[in-house]
Amino acid sequence: MQSCEISSDSTDDPLSSGFHPHRQPRIVVIGAGLAGLAATRVLLKNGFTDVTVLEASDHIGGRVQSVKNGRATLELGATWIHGANGNPVYHLAEENGLLEHTTDGERSVGRISLYTKNGVAHYQTNVGKRIPKDLVEEFSDLYNDVYELTQEFFQNGKPVCAESQNSVGVFTRDLVRKRIMVDPDDSESTKKLKLSMLQQYLKVESCESSSPSMDEVSLSEFGEWTEIPGAHYVIPEGFMKIVDLLAQDIPSHTICLCKPVRCIHWNYSAQHRDVIGKSSDTRRDDNHNDNNQGHQSNEDPLILGQPIWVECEDEEWIPADHVIVTASLGVLKQNHEMMFSPSLPEDKVLAIEKLGISTTDKIFLEFDEPFWSPECNSIQFVWEDEAQLEQLAYPEELWYKKICSFDVLYPPERYGHMLSGWICGQEALHMERCDDETVAETCTELLRCFTGNPDIPKPRRILRSSWGSNIYIRGSYSFTRVGSSGEDCERLAMPLPYANSTKAPPLQVLFAGEATHRKYYSTTHGALLSGQREATRLMEVYQDHKA
Repeated sequence: MQSCEISSDSTDDPLSSGFHPHRQPRIVVIGAGLAGLAATRVLLKNGFTDVTVLEASDHIGGRVQSVKNGRATLELGATWIHGANGNPVYHLAEENGLLEHTTDGERSVGRISLYTKNGVAHYQTNVGKRIPKDLVEEFSDLYNDVYELTQEFFQNGKPVCAESQNSVGVFTRDLVRKRIMVDPDDSESTKKLKLSMLQQYLKVESCESSSPSMDEVSLSEFGEWTEIPGAHYVIPEGFMKIVDLLAQDIPSHTICLCKPVRCIHWNYSAQHRDVIGKSSDTRRDDNHNDNNQGHQSNEDPLILGQPIWVECEDEEWIPADHVIVTASLGVLKQNHEMMFSPSLPEDKVLAIEKLGISTTDKIFLEFDEPFWSPECNSIQFVWEDEAQLEQLAYPEELWYKKICSFDVLYPPERYGHMLSGWICGQEALHMERCDDETVAETCTELLRCFTGNPDIPKPRRILRSSWGSNIYIRGSYSFTRVGSSGEDCERLAMPLPYANSTKAPPLQVLFAGEATHRKYYSTTHGALLSGQREATRLMEVYQDHKA
């Protein structure tokens, strides 16, 4: 691997010697998602040449996964460009002609609610009846009024009452229920329908937030997530086109695929000698790196003077002056104890533990012919028996009750007759453990039940995501869980070692990824901006030294 080659003067401290052409700082970027690629792109464009990207999987893109299906592209991961004005992802797409064929149905100005497009959402109950459109609109207005109130706690510094338990779900459920029950114009049956619709709306909101339940989302912090002005867009050719644009100027030898990292040994000190010594013995025995340019297997890394050594699963050790970690919050939650030596500071570990991440999965079903009417843009599942439930969590065998809806993909000229279902939380993980046949049969029975049409055929094809069980991702995107705040995002983003806490070389381990962006967490632009942020952080340090 060319970028792992050690220069003859590698024992020099790059920060003490300045930014010289003969002593480029060695930078390792962990992860080739949007954050990692954005960071790498900025570094290479600004004269850093010794950059290596280590990607655990066999492809770039991270949580972007576009799959061709005939003339269409299906998005198992990121789907929307959220907002236009000042959104770097939008500008990248617009400047490269990726939005030329975006239809009106793939462009929305209002608040995105999964897929929002032309047509009418059909709210169907589990006894096969459609809820009247005027009743749906009436309830939707009520729900949206309360949603706006959830934003005020952060935006206006409004105190949170104890009864809400600082939970978006608890606050919303309680207030909407109260307003429904005091409405003198509604019959008892209408009130029950609205209460059932409330539960369905909260399931949709959970899928949007990638939380197991809106009960887990912090009310006091909910309004900090910032929406970029302008419309929201789908890229007809696939979101992977954004990934390709970010990667096109990165030399192929810079990105190492199928290269999972075992441990980042940072802030080197004598306490690591035993670990390195044992590993060196193992490498001498196994001879894994005979043909690798990473480093000589019989050298003690401490002698070489790099502040960081990245230990890979294939036993290669890669020296670095700086490492940019773009691993997902889910991976950090699962692996941080083994992934960093020495261990992360307690406050950073606490931030990782407090912030939330869950799984939102899509289930694509392709049919030979549509069984839905032309104006139908989605089939929303409303369980009448859930009107009074406090917790929307189900045993494993009832995982399908967490599916909130199936959206119709438009236009049919591109997608054919395709539905996209949504499921989140622990139930999504249960779905991931089922085989395709089981999921297809289960979804078909659901559609028959809710539409009241027993003749709906099984789909000709099923395609689904599995972000929760992907060991290199472990979840879809982050949210501010009850007890966490934007300060935890900033703490997660803070480089190591902390400033003024040690005489060791600064900016050894930097952190990027959507979960590290305080205002744009959960978004592709948040991921991209976080990668640019960390690359800029390094640029500024070397420019300061050069000056």
